[in-house]
Amino acid sequence: MRTIMVLNTKGGCGKSTIATNLASYYAYEEEQNVVLEDFDPQGSSTEWLKARPEEYPEITGIRAWEEPARAPKGTDVVIIDAPAATYGKDMTSLVRRADTIIIPVLPSPIDMRAAARFVHDLLLQGKVSRKQTKIAVVANRVRENTLVFHSLEKFLKSLKIPFITTLRDTQNYIRTAERGIGIYEMAPSSVYQDLEQWEPLTKWLRSKRSLPDAKK
Repeated sequence: MRTIMVLNTKGGCGKSTIATNLASYYAYEEEQNVVLEDFDPQGSSTEWLKARPEEYPEITGIRAWEEPARAPKGTDVVIIDAPAATYGKDMTSLVRRADTIIIPVLPSPIDMRAAARFVHDLLLQGKVSRKQTKIAVVANRVRENTLVFHSLEKFLKSLKIPFITTLRDTQNYIRTAERGIGIYEMAPSSVYQDLEQWEPLTKWLRSKRSLPDAKK
């Protein structure tokens, strides 16, 4: 069983958007049995699942902030939507669950400064330092060819972890959130740009580079 966590202590960086789209990718594209564990009391991923139409591949949801986070037998992939403001022992406990961690970062000075502190703390976590959990960053809600985007790109490339891809700021993610689906489940003609941006991330996740050394 593979466990992928979307984590950043900074709120509002799009963790739920990435988590739900990852869940739909594995369920729809990879045809795997997917569990979406929502550790965030705001319940954004849980609400997304409630809106999911029955005709789409089933994704099992767990309200992990109030019930045990135990994936049922036969689960192939667990996607964890982590809460903001997670520090100390709570962060350590979450990191222990993950094989792979994806960190979304927004193009703003505040978010970049917060990300720098967070990544520093994360690299000190035992599983991460021993390479038992692999981490990478994604630039999220980006408008390309802006000064702040170039600052973000330079910042992310300066981190000592993989910078995988850039996801644009688009209404497509709002549309998928409302309908309980992911961009892979929309008409390709309307999301082709987004699918191109997701390809480096899904390719990385399919590679051994995203897996803990023990699972390679």
